[in-house]
Amino acid sequence: MYPWMEFDILFFMKSAMLGVGLAMDAFSVSLANGLAEPNMKKGKMLQIAGVFAFFQALMPLIGWVCVHNLARLFTALEAWIPWIALGLLIYIGSKMLYEGIQTNRAQKTEGNAVSMTAALGFGTLVVQGIATSIDALSVGFTIAEYQSLAAVLCALIISAVTFIICFGGVMIGKRFGTKLSGKASVLGGIILIAIGLEIWITGVFF
Repeated sequence: MYPWMEFDILFFMKSAMLGVGLAMDAFSVSLANGLAEPNMKKGKMLQIAGVFAFFQALMPLIGWVCVHNLARLFTALEAWIPWIALGLLIYIGSKMLYEGIQTNRAQKTEGNAVSMTAALGFGTLVVQGIATSIDALSVGFTIAEYQSLAAVLCALIISAVTFIICFGGVMIGKRFGTKLSGKASVLGGIILIAIGLEIWITGVFF
């Protein structure tokens, strides 16, 4: 019975649907990253999608472990999840917003001679990945009845779905980022702040 009985069509459908639902915030941030850096190379696009996919797989597994071993601690931590996501995304969004405003000013002063290049380093990307996936800790409750192999497979499916969605988000952002030029980073920053507020409002009031 264990574990192959768990791997039916409903298991894969549920895992894929969890992946789509959890990836929406990461998709929006990927879109913002593409907007802010319209000349982004394919390697960096793959890196962005990969980092988001990694954290979207990691967080449900951490949640699963906490449910099984540290239930009391996890319950206490859960109340802080929306606040952590809000703080991280407001910090990154404000930074992107500031850089976009500075770039726009420089472009105006120098007759558009300044190119729009977003400084999206790996550290910032990791913070984005944590901020957009931290609410996925709660998925540990959803998959609490799974055995360890099933939980890992579910996390891998979530990761694969997230990767595809986020890579698409970066591609879409790049296309529109080229058209928006210097305003793209400002828009990207606003999007990140809006996502942080949405996660906070949903987590605190609903």
